[in-house]
Amino acid sequence: MGDETEEKEQKQKAESRRQTKASKKDKPDENVVSDVTEKTAEKAKSTPKKTAKVKVRSKRYMEVIKMVEKNKLYPLTDAVSLVKQTSLTKFDGTVELHINLNPLALSEKGDKKDFRVTVSLPHSTGKTIRVAIADEAIIAEIASGKFNFDVLVAHPSMMPQLAKVARVLGPKGLMPNPKTGTVTPDVEKRVKELTSGQINIKTEPENPILHLPVGKVSFPDKNIAENVTAVLKGIGVAKIKTVFLTATMGPSICVLVL
Repeated sequence: MGDETEEKEQKQKAESRRQTKASKKDKPDENVVSDVTEKTAEKAKSTPKKTAKVKVRSKRYMEVIKMVEKNKLYPLTDAVSLVKQTSLTKFDGTVELHINLNPLALSEKGDKKDFRVTVSLPHSTGKTIRVAIADEAIIAEIASGKFNFDVLVAHPSMMPQLAKVARVLGPKGLMPNPKTGTVTPDVEKRVKELTSGQINIKTEPENPILHLPVGKVSFPDKNIAENVTAVLKGIGVAKIKTVFLTATMGPSICVLVL
């Protein structure tokens, strides 16, 4: 019995020594851990933190922005005059009209989210619009990848043939559509209307916002103001929330809508 007891004790001691060695082997070297920690800290210090990009305005822009009073609603004639003074381009910039519509007013009147309207500008936009009438030759050009027009007008009888290139025209917003008046029995009359200043405008997808050109900086103030007035009347003042005028690259000017 004494031998068995002694042998048992020796086995327990041997097992205890084995476990102690194993635990020492698994335990990381404190010096190694310290070295890794220091290297990680140094790397963190040397790695530059990502910061949000700040849009830097030009010196000229910072000068002209001082001419615009923040949160002020300018009468249309004053807004037109100011937008021309704050134009920053050396070329003849475009005067842009940006309109936020009132979603509540639109829903009450039954208008859909993709609100659209056709307006005739008394003085055009200053941009030459290329209008084409759909025929077999035009369809062949479209199929070959040529688009020598900005607007395509079609007689209803041409729609089956245009279906062949609908996948090409659709994504470009060039497919004739009865809603925009580009599918009509009197194509010649529609071409004349479009080239003389009639424009189709619609809101952004899912957003009640309109963006459109209403002239050039070189236009007389009166012409720009009359174009803006035509647009506001065409939309309906009750549907309008806010209106802004701006020249290309210039600051926005909030317009008082009466």
